[in-house]
Amino acid sequence: MISSQVRTTFLEFFRSKGHEIVPSAPMVVKNDPTLMFNNSGMAPFKDLFLGNAPIRFPRVADTQKCLRVSGKHNDLE
Repeated sequence: MISSQVRTTFLEFFRSKGHEIVPSAPMVVKNDPTLMFNNSGMAPFKDLFLGNAPIRFPRVADTQKCLRVSGKHNDLE
């Protein structure tokens, strides 16, 4: 199975369970000085968790692009 099939199968499973499929957020975060880039799949939902944005869908799924950086503090600056 190729990666696009894995993504499609994953998203279709969650769609069948009532999740809204949302697009992947950009890799470089805009309008958030606390994040240099998306380093986890949950980062695009930060404002929802903090109560800074309304929740439009009770259940969502995506295949978020993210950048993994190794090192003690992940300090790229």
